[in-house]
Amino acid sequence: PLELVESGGGLVQPGGSLRLSCAVRGFVLGFDDMSWLRQVPGKGLEWVAGIKDVVSGGSTEYTDTVKGRFTISRDNNKNTLILDMASLKTEDTAVYYCAVGFKGTGSRGQGTQVTVSS
Repeated sequence: PLELVESGGGLVQPGGSLRLSCAVRGFVLGFDDMSWLRQVPGKGLEWVAGIKDVVSGGSTEYTDTVKGRFTISRDNNKNTLILDMASLKTEDTAVYYCAVGFKGTGSRGQGTQVTVSS
């Protein structure tokens, strides 16, 4: 069965960095578009970043609020989706999910909490 397991969240000070990982089980990561989403309590899911499958070239896109700060990538050897986050801001605080699909319309993991606070 398909399984997505996020890790790497935690507490970080503003301006700091974190790396989120999403271990994918049940399919080969490079054959599907993937994405990262986030959700603040009481608000809807927000799309953060997407990456195309390998055959399509692996291009990436980001929501405007994270451009230049976040980087989505794949480690195909480990079948793991990655989100590198830098220059973190308090407004980046959320539960982060990896998802199947460029806009995250497919299956999602259970999420990992990221808290940016001094």
